[in-house]
Amino acid sequence: MKERIAIIGCGLIGDSWAALMTAFGHDVTAWDPSPRMTADFETRVDKARKQVWQVMPGARPATGNLTLAATLEEALANVTWVQENAPEQLGLKQELYAQIETYVSDRVIVASSTSSLTWSELSIGMRHPHRLITAHPFNPPHLMRLVEIYAAQDDMRARSVAFYAGLDRRPVVLHRDAVGHIANRLASALWREAVNIVAEDIADVSAVDAALVHGPGLRWSVMGAHMAYHLGGGEGGMAAYLKHLGPSQERRWQTLGSPKLTPEVCEKLIDGVAVEAAGRSIASLALERDDALIRALRAKTQ
Repeated sequence: MKERIAIIGCGLIGDSWAALMTAFGHDVTAWDPSPRMTADFETRVDKARKQVWQVMPGARPATGNLTLAATLEEALANVTWVQENAPEQLGLKQELYAQIETYVSDRVIVASSTSSLTWSELSIGMRHPHRLITAHPFNPPHLMRLVEIYAAQDDMRARSVAFYAGLDRRPVVLHRDAVGHIANRLASALWREAVNIVAEDIADVSAVDAALVHGPGLRWSVMGAHMAYHLGGGEGGMAAYLKHLGPSQERRWQTLGSPKLTPEVCEKLIDGVAVEAAGRSIASLALERDDALIRALRAKTQ
């Protein structure tokens, strides 16, 4: 079913969502209060949409229309779905939802791309809180398939899962809302130890990143942590792993650190990343990342 979608917030996540949604034939109207964010929005969307075509299986669908609105009210006219990508400020988002609810019908879902705020916080003050869902993508959304969903009602949850699955995303559903959802909690736990390794002079930044990319990161791209440990137990699977290697796992857990981002640790991280980047700009690194993601996605869909 073709949707008429409002993209609220035209930054990094907004242009990525717009590229994906128009690539799948939906009409998108976008709005941002900052002229700086809308200045080259269509160019950014077009660039990202071309990347979508490179990884989409099957035939290319018709492209939906993309329109920039001058006002929030204009962006929300006759929409069937709202994808909100405002900055991670609770008060700002709550104020925005109050405005959105004055312009859209009761059946319109308001999906927040929030990376850390929870539904319980965001929905406070809404006239129809059930219409709000959290739908956290992994950056960049037009390439990364994960969307983490929390909805307070079953019908909203079912509609949301069907909508994002229709964009060739992989929706996962939280049983209850949690700060950082699933993926960011996992990523934060891993980076905490990555920082600790550098802070404790166990290894430098580039060594930590190389160990991750060429070790567990490669395996995690095809299999999750629980399933990987299930295989680690051999024929006995997870039960055998927990019985025989559970104590060694607990021993490793006990040695993990809780580093503080002191000026000295921050300096180590900044200097280490500079060495690893070897003069490449953020734009150049992002392009390298996207090209590698496209190659990986193509390989996984063959």
